Amino acid sequence: MKRLCHVLMISLLAGCTSAPQTPPQRQALYGLGERAAETVVNEPDWTAADIVLLLARPDIETSLDVDTDYFRETLTRALLAQNDGPQVLNWVPSMADASTPENQWLLKTRLLAEGPAITLSDRELRPYRLELALYRPGNATPRWHWSIDGALDISAL
Repeated sequence: MKRLCHVLMISLLAGCTSAPQTPPQRQALYGLGERAAETVVNEPDWTAADIVLLLARPDIETSLDVDTDYFRETLTRALLAQNDGPQVLNWVPSMADASTPENQWLLKTRLLAEGPAITLSDRELRPYRLELALYRPGNATPRWHWSIDGALDISAL
């Protein structure tokens, strides 16, 4: 009996130390964050060596049912994971009054629904467009913009 208790206790402790399960939304948005980060790092013609991205709160269409804070976190992590990637800071509107060095850029993102859901035999896909735009803080005209089109698995959200 004592031996059985030890085996059960070890099994319980081993289960507690295993990696946590990834929530489905994390899987659904992970690839989108990766694509956006690769695009932001590789597509603009960066002239400064040490880029600092000020990441604005994403503007996400409510019909997509995507958590705004989680998407921002996913994008931040993906940007930080890029080889030779930028430094990333969360931007808030109160930072708009501060003067910013030439290496700092404001990244604004918009995630929009692009049409009705597509029903497959085992899931529904929601077409989207992710718009990325880089601004100099305090300037209303983007210096660079890009769009990424795709579809999110609704059941994973």
